[in-house]
Amino acid sequence: MTSLSPTGVPRIDPRRPAILTPAGLRRIVLGSLEGVRAQHPLQANHGEAPKPVRSTGPFSQCTVVVTHTERGGLSDGARQALAAAAILASPHTEVVLAVLGTCHEDMAALGADRTLIAEQFDPAHYQLGASVQWLLGLQAAMRTAQWLFADSEADGDLGRRFAVTSQLPVRCAVVELTADAVRTAASPLHDALSAHTAVMLLRKGAVSTKLPFVGLGQRATAPALEPVADAQIQDLGVQPGNPESLALEEADLIVAAGNGVNDVPLVHALAKTLGAAVGASRVAVDDGRFHRGQQIGATGKTVSASAYIAIGISGAVQHLQGIKDCRHVIAINLDGSAPIARRANLTVVEDSSALMQALNDLARQHKEHA
Repeated sequence: MTSLSPTGVPRIDPRRPAILTPAGLRRIVLGSLEGVRAQHPLQANHGEAPKPVRSTGPFSQCTVVVTHTERGGLSDGARQALAAAAILASPHTEVVLAVLGTCHEDMAALGADRTLIAEQFDPAHYQLGASVQWLLGLQAAMRTAQWLFADSEADGDLGRRFAVTSQLPVRCAVVELTADAVRTAASPLHDALSAHTAVMLLRKGAVSTKLPFVGLGQRATAPALEPVADAQIQDLGVQPGNPESLALEEADLIVAAGNGVNDVPLVHALAKTLGAAVGASRVAVDDGRFHRGQQIGATGKTVSASAYIAIGISGAVQHLQGIKDCRHVIAINLDGSAPIARRANLTVVEDSSALMQALNDLARQHKEHA
């Protein structure tokens, strides 16, 4: 079937049924419905081709990446350290992920061949000494060529203590990796280039997590994490901090309001129930509903929360720059086509006040029954 173009020229649909000639050419027979219909390029390529496995072994040595988990997930720094191990590994090197805490990630997609999980690790208690001893046990049981840690918070502290205890050479603040050298931040103005060491601590941003391959993704039984008593330390557990006094750059959960929010007290009530910090868009700050220190965006704060709840925020370019490092973005907006929806992992098209009230009630009920 033909159609007319705006200039009156007859056109034939190139995706109409056609037959394949012996030479492999598509031939459209006018007036015939025989043959197969060609797929639209966007339809033909909508699914990604499966990635190949980096290596199936046999393995003669391994590179171990050590990390703590939070709510069952890996930090961005840990993901980058795991990607670095997979990129640097030879076909005979196994990439092993040693995890302190429960983990629900797809390890194969992140490049891990084998995962060892210390299920006994309790983040609510001080277990640094026990963690170091657990790693020393892994060192004795495996032929480890290198140990990689993210150079941040608990992972960085554990990496330094493990290197000192095991007497392995360590390189900290690694900002760039090559096949046989590392670049470290020697000073605010100068970097230093040196060889690989047995233990390396990677700064965030040193490696891209986009891999052209996958790992084997196997899970193995890990040695038990045995408690280690320290007479000089009294474990008081973890005391939750006040999210209102926490800097937005350090907040793990943020509730942010924009021009579409009219009930400001409800925003603060929801944030208090969820244990979240409060942020705002520039418009909401300029209107006087929130103070300048709560502004998020190019002219405000840049945040990297695990979860960012954007309520009534349309998503201007400047605001999206401020949340580019957030892992999960949840948008609540009456306009499902707002720019924030393209950045959000989940978009809820609903009245902000009604949803905030329902979410606040649900969170309080959950806390009461917990």
